[in-house]
Amino acid sequence: MRERRRHLVGVVTSDKMDKTVVVKVERRFRHPLYKKVVRAAKKYMAHDEDNACRIGDRVRIVESRPYSRRKRWVVEEILERAA
Repeated sequence: MRERRRHLVGVVTSDKMDKTVVVKVERRFRHPLYKKVVRAAKKYMAHDEDNACRIGDRVRIVESRPYSRRKRWVVEEILERAA
């Protein structure tokens, strides 16, 4: 079951909440009609049990059970620390 969970990589944009971070995930795709590469971004609220993440960190988040109304992701690991 764990293998079927979705994984996303993004950058932490807010760590002001307790045990919660906001992660901005960017995706790039080619526009179907104009063929231009478009960047789209979406924000996810993710559970951070140890409050280890800081703004600017690159993290991998994984789908999980609902922790609250908007929080359905968990920080799996910190890939790169902010400079």
